[in-house]
Amino acid sequence: MSETKERPDTPCVAVCSTTFDEICRGCGRTVTEVADWVFMNAEQKEVVWQRILSQGYPRRNS
Repeated sequence: MSETKERPDTPCVAVCSTTFDEICRGCGRTVTEVADWVFMNAEQKEVVWQRILSQGYPRRNS
């Protein structure tokens, strides 16, 4: 069994906004991470997942 937890295909929550900085206010990914997501392997995605979850993302409108 894999050590990584089962995750959705993407952290996107359809609350896309980078108005104030380079971090999406919905999913917590950087603009570059969003653009590169489909090219990342599972390990790269897990690194992003770990960071955004530790920062309280993904978030819906709040």
